[in-house]
Amino acid sequence: PAVLEAAVVAKQDDKWGETPCAFIELKKNAGGVTEAEIIGFCRDNMAHYKAPKNVVFGPLPKTSTGKVQKFVLREKAGAL
Repeated sequence: PAVLEAAVVAKQDDKWGETPCAFIELKKNAGGVTEAEIIGFCRDNMAHYKAPKNVVFGPLPKTSTGKVQKFVLREKAGAL
């Protein structure tokens, strides 16, 4: 309930090739949501291989029409 928007991109991984990396924008009055809580929620509601291994909190970069700029997120995921 604390998540306003989310986007997931692939992050390079030595063992698996690629793993999911989630970028999450929280609602303004959301309490302290942790990376472990997000990953735990995903593992409970999705297949384990689909659950993100990394979670980054902050505003999502968007185009002037409101679409999420996934290429920017891929660059950020590569820098992690």
